Amino acid sequence: MDAVDRQLIQALRENGRASYAELGRLVGLSGPSVTDRINRLEAAGVITGYRATVDASSLGLGVTALIGIQLTDAADHDEVAARLRELSEIEDCWFIAGDDSFMIKVRATDVDGLERTIRRLSGTKGVSRTRTTIVLSTKWENRVGEIPGDEG
Repeated sequence: MDAVDRQLIQALRENGRASYAELGRLVGLSGPSVTDRINRLEAAGVITGYRATVDASSLGLGVTALIGIQLTDAADHDEVAARLRELSEIEDCWFIAGDDSFMIKVRATDVDGLERTIRRLSGTKGVSRTRTTIVLSTKWENRVGEIPGDEG
């Protein structure tokens, strides 16, 4: 991956609806050259998809929380992960090292909705304990496209 690939990735993160011609103008390449590069980045698994980023509060999801989940000794990680996937309030789920086995990001309408979600989590087979941190404000998210070493 070279500097042009990094520029293309950053441009797509800023405007995923940009045309190949538009991207080409930004990086100094023809539309077909941009198409080839993007196809190569997709095939290599660098670009994994395209999506709309949505403001959760505009959907009525005003409370965000990060919840650490400890499992029982007999719990199967894959089975618990499959159960967690069934909860639509969970936006992200990571298998982590440390005291907790999973860290999840939950969106809820309000504190009562968050409490209902925590109760559902606590009643999930294989979950022994949860630890919740409520997000007061988000300073930034989704910085993965800012690739180190691309300072100029």
